[in-house]
Amino acid sequence: MVSSPAVAPPRNPAAPSAAPAVRVLIADDSAVVRGLVARWITEAGFELVGTAANGRIALEMMARHDPDVVLLDIDMPELDGTGALPRMLAASPSVQVVMMSTLTTRNADISLKCLALGAADYIAKPESNRGVTTSDAFRIDLIERVRVFGAARARGRRPAPASLAAPAGLSAPAPPVAAAKPAASFTLRPKARLAAPPRALLIGSSTGGPKAVGEMLEGIGAAALRRLPVLVVQHMPPIFTAVFAEHLAARTGLPAAEGKADERPEPGRIYVAPGGRHMHLAAGPNGPTIRLGDGPPVNFCRPAVDVLFKDAAAVFGGACVAVILTGMGSDGTNGARALVETGVPVLAQDEATSTVWGMPGSVARAGLAQAVLPLPDLGPALRALVTGQPA
Repeated sequence: MVSSPAVAPPRNPAAPSAAPAVRVLIADDSAVVRGLVARWITEAGFELVGTAANGRIALEMMARHDPDVVLLDIDMPELDGTGALPRMLAASPSVQVVMMSTLTTRNADISLKCLALGAADYIAKPESNRGVTTSDAFRIDLIERVRVFGAARARGRRPAPASLAAPAGLSAPAPPVAAAKPAASFTLRPKARLAAPPRALLIGSSTGGPKAVGEMLEGIGAAALRRLPVLVVQHMPPIFTAVFAEHLAARTGLPAAEGKADERPEPGRIYVAPGGRHMHLAAGPNGPTIRLGDGPPVNFCRPAVDVLFKDAAAVFGGACVAVILTGMGSDGTNGARALVETGVPVLAQDEATSTVWGMPGSVARAGLAQAVLPLPDLGPALRALVTGQPA
């Protein structure tokens, strides 16, 4: 997922020559955006199969060109992105659709709903054409998403679909294509024995995280979550994190909101790091308090998982539980190391159920995870750690 925005280091994102070229379709009603993004796509070494000014034209192009990745604007005439998305996924369930939207509360809500319907990811688009033209962060984020999602889909590319007709009301497409298995194995840590009931649940996630966090919290269950505060770092831009918290509240039935400065984390509440700001923890006379920081990005991200995890290691000692979910990069690995050194059990999502096995894979390969589990198994495992009862 995008941080605020998540800025990856400059790189050449073109696929290796031995790999099939990633095929990209762009759908946006702005001619300026279409032209600029098309240039970025070709310069990065991907194959541009077409551009479309609305969802109807994009669907017609999909039938002819079978793209691996569709960059899909939300607001377009005739057929917008939310209308086109289910039809695209019905016609080609493995196609990777990345929603593009400007930073508004409405678009943040729509983007998160599109993820629930099967979009692979979203990217926050600058509000003006000038912003699109001058934003290196947007360009880097976009190319990195095309590289990651396109490579996985291109490896298993199938013949183009014969028809794009979709049943009315379809809303549950197949999950994204999983990445290839890692070449390197990993070693699990011995299971940690908590000396006292955990005082917090820490969650770090990025690409694919909004859906994964909600599903995992449901798996833990409200009864167990009422025992302790839940602190979440999800790489997202401003505005999106507030809407994400609202979605978590609706899904879990627990109060959820962006963390606020000087707020004391209370059991049974969910605190989401605000987009664009690090969420720190500090020890206080009445218990830990949240601090918000505008320091430099860590791992090219702000908020960063490492910031929260390292503070939690100092504030809670070994009295917390942590989990790393799907996401690009390696944010959370150094923080997980600090937690493990205090005796905290760290769990990681497995590759097969991760949208991108970057963050959890990094933790696993560093030997910091006591368990690497499919997403459906993480909830029960964490419930057992929180309650002290067998899963």
